[in-house]
Amino acid sequence: MPKVGYFYTDCLVPMVGSNPYATKEEHAEEMCVNAEGEYRPETGRSYHSLLSLSLKKKSRAFCQALTCWIKKCAFSRVVLLSSSHAYQRDDSQLLGTPFRYLATPALQKLVADTMKTLEWKEMEKMSLYPGLNDEEKKISIPGGGFTKRLFEDCCSEGIHLAVVLKFCSEGDNIPDTFALLDHVNRWLHLLDLPDDGGTAHWKIPSSWKLLFGSGLPSALF
Repeated sequence: MPKVGYFYTDCLVPMVGSNPYATKEEHAEEMCVNAEGEYRPETGRSYHSLLSLSLKKKSRAFCQALTCWIKKCAFSRVVLLSSSHAYQRDDSQLLGTPFRYLATPALQKLVADTMKTLEWKEMEKMSLYPGLNDEEKKISIPGGGFTKRLFEDCCSEGIHLAVVLKFCSEGDNIPDTFALLDHVNRWLHLLDLPDDGGTAHWKIPSSWKLLFGSGLPSALF
Protein backbone atom coordinates (compact mmCIF):
# COMPACT_ATOMS: atom_id res chain seq x y z
CA MET A 1 0.00 0.00 0.00
CA PRO A 2 1.25 3.54 -0.70
CA LYS A 3 2.94 5.02 2.36
CA VAL A 4 1.55 8.46 3.22
CA GLY A 5 3.32 9.43 6.44
CA TYR A 6 4.70 8.72 9.88
CA PHE A 7 3.21 9.07 13.33
CA TYR A 8 5.89 11.08 15.10
CA THR A 9 6.00 10.43 18.85
CA ASP A 10 8.49 9.90 21.65
CA CYS A 11 6.12 7.42 23.32
CA LEU A 12 7.38 4.45 21.31
CA VAL A 13 10.71 2.64 21.43
CA PRO A 14 12.86 4.35 18.73
CA MET A 15 13.37 2.19 15.66
CA VAL A 16 14.59 2.68 12.11
CA GLY A 17 15.37 0.15 9.41
CA SER A 18 14.77 -0.95 5.84
CA ASN A 19 11.28 -1.57 4.51
CA PRO A 20 9.94 -4.81 6.08
CA TYR A 21 7.09 -5.00 3.55
CA ALA A 22 9.15 -4.64 0.38
CA THR A 23 7.87 -6.78 -2.49
CA LYS A 24 10.37 -5.45 -5.05
CA GLU A 25 14.11 -4.93 -4.71
CA GLU A 26 13.85 -1.20 -5.43
CA HIS A 27 11.47 -0.76 -2.49
CA ALA A 28 13.75 -2.55 -0.03
CA GLU A 29 15.84 0.57 0.58
CA GLU A 30 12.89 2.68 1.74
CA MET A 31 13.31 3.86 5.31
CA CYS A 32 10.96 2.43 7.91
CA VAL A 33 10.32 3.82 11.41
CA ASN A 34 8.28 2.73 14.43
CA ALA A 35 4.85 4.06 13.38
CA GLU A 36 3.69 4.49 9.78
CA GLY A 37 0.54 5.15 7.81
CA GLU A 38 -0.62 3.86 4.45
CA TYR A 39 -3.67 4.84 2.44
CA ARG A 40 -5.49 3.16 -0.41
CA PRO A 41 -7.54 5.83 -2.26
CA GLU A 42 -9.77 3.42 -4.19
CA THR A 43 -11.17 1.94 -0.96
CA GLY A 44 -10.97 5.03 1.24
CA ARG A 45 -9.21 2.95 3.90
CA SER A 46 -6.19 4.01 5.90
CA TYR A 47 -3.87 1.49 7.56
CA HIS A 48 -1.50 2.24 10.41
CA SER A 49 1.24 -0.03 11.68
CA LEU A 50 3.12 0.06 14.97
CA LEU A 51 6.47 -1.67 14.56
CA SER A 52 7.83 -1.17 18.07
CA LEU A 53 6.54 -1.23 21.65
CA SER A 54 5.12 1.72 23.56
CA LEU A 55 7.19 2.92 26.48
CA LYS A 56 5.53 1.81 29.71
CA LYS A 57 5.57 5.23 31.38
CA LYS A 58 4.26 6.94 28.26
CA SER A 59 1.40 4.59 27.41
CA ARG A 60 -1.22 7.08 28.62
CA ALA A 61 0.34 9.96 26.70
CA PHE A 62 0.51 7.86 23.54
CA CYS A 63 -3.15 6.87 23.78
CA GLN A 64 -4.16 10.48 24.34
CA ALA A 65 -2.14 11.62 21.33
CA LEU A 66 -3.58 8.83 19.19
CA THR A 67 -7.13 9.63 20.31
CA CYS A 68 -6.69 13.34 19.51
CA TRP A 69 -5.31 12.47 16.07
CA ILE A 70 -8.22 10.10 15.36
CA LYS A 71 -10.71 12.84 16.25
CA LYS A 72 -8.84 15.41 14.15
CA CYS A 73 -8.89 13.10 11.11
CA ALA A 74 -12.60 12.36 11.69
CA PHE A 75 -12.36 8.69 10.74
CA SER A 76 -15.80 7.15 10.31
CA ARG A 77 -14.62 3.93 11.98
CA VAL A 78 -11.42 2.68 13.59
CA VAL A 79 -10.55 -1.01 13.99
CA LEU A 80 -7.71 -2.03 16.31
CA LEU A 81 -6.25 -5.52 15.87
CA SER A 82 -4.76 -6.92 19.06
CA SER A 83 -4.20 -10.06 21.13
CA SER A 84 -4.39 -11.33 24.68
CA HIS A 85 -2.49 -13.98 26.62
CA ALA A 86 -4.17 -17.36 26.13
CA TYR A 87 -2.89 -18.66 29.47
CA GLN A 88 -4.72 -15.92 31.39
CA ARG A 89 -8.21 -16.79 30.18
CA ASP A 90 -10.88 -17.58 32.74
CA ASP A 91 -13.10 -20.68 32.57
CA SER A 92 -15.74 -19.03 30.36
CA GLN A 93 -13.10 -18.20 27.73
CA LEU A 94 -11.56 -21.67 27.41
CA LEU A 95 -14.27 -23.14 25.19
CA GLY A 96 -15.45 -22.00 21.78
CA THR A 97 -13.91 -19.36 19.55
CA PRO A 98 -10.54 -17.80 20.45
CA PHE A 99 -11.66 -14.45 19.00
CA ARG A 100 -13.27 -11.57 20.88
CA TYR A 101 -14.38 -8.06 20.05
CA LEU A 102 -15.12 -4.80 21.85
CA ALA A 103 -17.00 -1.83 20.46
CA THR A 104 -17.30 1.64 21.95
CA PRO A 105 -20.89 2.70 22.80
CA ALA A 106 -20.90 5.05 19.80
CA LEU A 107 -20.07 2.18 17.42
CA GLN A 108 -22.01 -0.55 19.21
CA LYS A 109 -25.28 1.05 18.17
CA LEU A 110 -24.27 0.69 14.51
CA VAL A 111 -22.74 -2.79 14.49
CA ALA A 112 -24.80 -4.71 17.06
CA ASP A 113 -26.93 -6.46 14.43
CA THR A 114 -23.91 -7.24 12.25
CA MET A 115 -21.99 -8.79 15.15
CA LYS A 116 -25.03 -10.86 16.02
CA THR A 117 -25.28 -12.11 12.43
CA LEU A 118 -21.57 -12.97 12.38
CA GLU A 119 -21.98 -14.68 15.77
CA TRP A 120 -19.03 -12.76 17.14
CA LYS A 121 -18.40 -12.97 20.86
CA GLU A 122 -17.90 -9.84 22.93
CA MET A 123 -14.95 -9.74 25.34
CA GLU A 124 -16.09 -10.85 28.79
CA LYS A 125 -15.62 -8.66 31.84
CA MET A 126 -13.47 -10.17 34.59
CA SER A 127 -14.22 -10.14 38.31
CA LEU A 128 -12.17 -7.61 40.28
CA TYR A 129 -12.07 -9.93 43.28
CA PRO A 130 -12.50 -13.54 42.07
CA GLY A 131 -14.19 -15.73 44.66
CA LEU A 132 -14.86 -12.79 46.98
CA ASN A 133 -17.04 -10.40 45.03
CA ASP A 134 -18.10 -11.46 41.55
CA GLU A 135 -20.46 -8.48 41.15
CA GLU A 136 -17.69 -5.97 40.42
CA LYS A 137 -16.24 -6.67 36.99
CA LYS A 138 -13.98 -4.90 34.52
CA ILE A 139 -12.52 -5.40 31.06
CA SER A 140 -9.14 -7.11 31.22
CA ILE A 141 -6.81 -7.66 28.25
CA PRO A 142 -3.60 -9.16 29.66
CA GLY A 143 -0.79 -8.97 27.13
CA GLY A 144 -2.72 -6.50 25.00
CA GLY A 145 -0.43 -3.54 25.63
CA PHE A 146 -2.26 -0.22 25.42
CA THR A 147 -5.39 -1.80 23.87
CA LYS A 148 -7.59 -1.39 26.95
CA ARG A 149 -6.45 2.18 27.62
CA LEU A 150 -7.07 3.29 24.03
CA PHE A 151 -10.48 1.61 24.04
CA GLU A 152 -11.48 3.41 27.24
CA ASP A 153 -10.23 6.76 25.90
CA CYS A 154 -12.24 6.28 22.72
CA CYS A 155 -15.31 5.36 24.77
CA SER A 156 -15.10 8.64 26.68
CA GLU A 157 -14.49 10.65 23.49
CA GLY A 158 -17.39 9.09 21.57
CA ILE A 159 -15.12 7.63 18.88
CA HIS A 160 -16.34 4.77 16.68
CA LEU A 161 -13.71 2.18 17.58
CA ALA A 162 -13.77 -1.61 17.53
CA VAL A 163 -11.15 -3.90 19.02
CA VAL A 164 -10.80 -7.33 17.44
CA LEU A 165 -8.43 -9.69 19.21
CA LYS A 166 -7.34 -13.29 19.47
CA PHE A 167 -6.10 -15.27 22.47
CA CYS A 168 -2.50 -16.20 21.64
CA SER A 169 0.34 -18.20 23.16
CA GLU A 170 4.07 -17.48 22.99
CA GLY A 171 5.90 -18.88 19.99
CA ASP A 172 5.25 -18.76 16.26
CA ASN A 173 2.25 -16.44 15.90
CA ILE A 174 2.14 -16.40 12.10
CA PRO A 175 -0.89 -18.76 12.02
CA ASP A 176 -2.60 -16.50 14.60
CA THR A 177 -2.00 -13.51 12.33
CA PHE A 178 -3.69 -15.10 9.34
CA ALA A 179 -6.52 -16.45 11.51
CA LEU A 180 -7.20 -12.96 12.86
CA LEU A 181 -7.12 -11.44 9.38
CA ASP A 182 -9.56 -14.05 8.06
CA HIS A 183 -11.81 -13.36 11.04
CA VAL A 184 -11.79 -9.58 10.44
CA ASN A 185 -12.28 -10.11 6.70
CA ARG A 186 -15.67 -11.69 7.39
CA TRP A 187 -16.80 -8.29 8.66
CA LEU A 188 -14.84 -5.70 6.68
CA HIS A 189 -14.43 -7.61 3.36
CA LEU A 190 -10.88 -6.37 2.84
CA LEU A 191 -10.27 -9.10 0.25
CA ASP A 192 -12.69 -11.16 -1.82
CA LEU A 193 -13.01 -14.81 -0.88
CA PRO A 194 -12.19 -17.42 -3.56
CA ASP A 195 -15.06 -19.20 -5.30
CA ASP A 196 -14.19 -22.50 -3.64
CA GLY A 197 -15.12 -21.05 -0.24
CA GLY A 198 -11.54 -21.00 1.06
CA THR A 199 -9.78 -18.19 2.88
CA ALA A 200 -8.49 -14.97 1.32
CA HIS A 201 -4.99 -14.88 -0.13
CA TRP A 202 -2.81 -12.64 2.02
CA LYS A 203 0.66 -11.52 0.95
CA ILE A 204 3.40 -12.52 3.40
CA PRO A 205 5.82 -9.70 4.34
CA SER A 206 9.30 -10.37 3.00
CA SER A 207 10.81 -9.68 6.43
CA TRP A 208 9.03 -12.74 7.88
CA LYS A 209 11.62 -14.94 6.18
CA LEU A 210 13.99 -13.95 8.98
CA LEU A 211 11.44 -13.88 11.78
CA PHE A 212 13.20 -16.71 13.60
CA GLY A 213 16.71 -16.03 12.32
CA SER A 214 18.42 -17.18 9.17
CA GLY A 215 18.90 -20.79 10.19
CA LEU A 216 21.98 -22.66 11.31
CA PRO A 217 25.10 -22.20 9.17
CA SER A 218 26.12 -25.41 7.40
CA ALA A 219 29.72 -24.93 8.63
CA LEU A 220 28.58 -26.11 12.08
CA PHE A 221 28.08 -29.64 10.80
